[in-house]
Amino acid sequence: MSRTKGNQSRGQGNTATVITPDQGGYMAGRGERWTGKASDYYNIPLVNKAHWSWEIVLYFFFGGLAGGSFLVSSIASLLGFKKDESVIRIGRYLSFVSVLISPVLLIKDLGRPERFINMLRVLKLRSVMSIGSWALSIFGLFCSLATAHQAAKDGLLNWFPLMARLMKALPIKVIEIVGSLFGIVVASYTGVLLAATAVPVWARARNIIGPLFFTSGLSTALAAISCILSLDSSNRHKNALERLERAEIIATMTELGLISALAPTLGPLGKPLFRGRDGTLLLGGTVSSGLIAPLLLRLGWKIVCKSTPREVNSVASLLVLVGGLILRYVWIDAGRRSADDPQATHEYNAIEWKERKS
Repeated sequence: MSRTKGNQSRGQGNTATVITPDQGGYMAGRGERWTGKASDYYNIPLVNKAHWSWEIVLYFFFGGLAGGSFLVSSIASLLGFKKDESVIRIGRYLSFVSVLISPVLLIKDLGRPERFINMLRVLKLRSVMSIGSWALSIFGLFCSLATAHQAAKDGLLNWFPLMARLMKALPIKVIEIVGSLFGIVVASYTGVLLAATAVPVWARARNIIGPLFFTSGLSTALAAISCILSLDSSNRHKNALERLERAEIIATMTELGLISALAPTLGPLGKPLFRGRDGTLLLGGTVSSGLIAPLLLRLGWKIVCKSTPREVNSVASLLVLVGGLILRYVWIDAGRRSADDPQATHEYNAIEWKERKS
């Protein structure tokens, strides 16, 4: 370390010096705490913030939607829900479209296509980015095979009889099982990617953010499939919509539980997430409008023992989708603010030091 704003510390070999944001002494003993004023390094933030643009927000969103949609369709198919054939069909097509969009957004943010290809040259099991890139590529393969199988069943490949027969003969159960495993990784790895950084608010939420992103991807997938089915004015999708509605209620309540666990976990590090513009968007856009409001709408009709009207179901599903998109934006923007705050970095180090000592 070096002199910063009048505070000075001495190097201590390979031992750690933990800085807390309290006012205090200026010398650090070997392996002891140093209570110095939280500051940056010559006006340079202690942690580099992510300079991601809107493409990454959409990449996170469509990645979760792709993994969640494939998982929903696979579960419906593997459990043999014959009346939910529409759910299986829409889930496969929706997942395929989303997984096509995801790499385009990622490559656009990277600037050059070869950067994405270079990440596939070597598989680094200790790199979340490497695992995520490989998982997205392998998932895209299985998602494409499942979609081709569905297209053949729907008669969309009748113009090419040989291809149609080959796609119908695919071992779809094996494809769904393996593809679902990679779909889970794709839906959750973006949250794990954030937690693997040194940004205080992301790193501190490492045990929550991965499951939260996966649950959000699942809830948005259920909402998207439900919204598409609601466009049909006939009553033929009633059973499928009721199954989706029950699954949405469970996913929504799980997501609310994970978000409620953030405040005690983050403590003072949660300031950029719960205060200011990001706090308003999270609590108003995601929690209130994107989770609680749809949940109350659905539970309200369940209480009166009536099926949710098609219009109400569409509104509730759209609210969930918007709330899921806002959730990704808030996490990324809050991470930028957390990285710019030197006191948050010192506070995070102090908390981690206390937990390791206890």
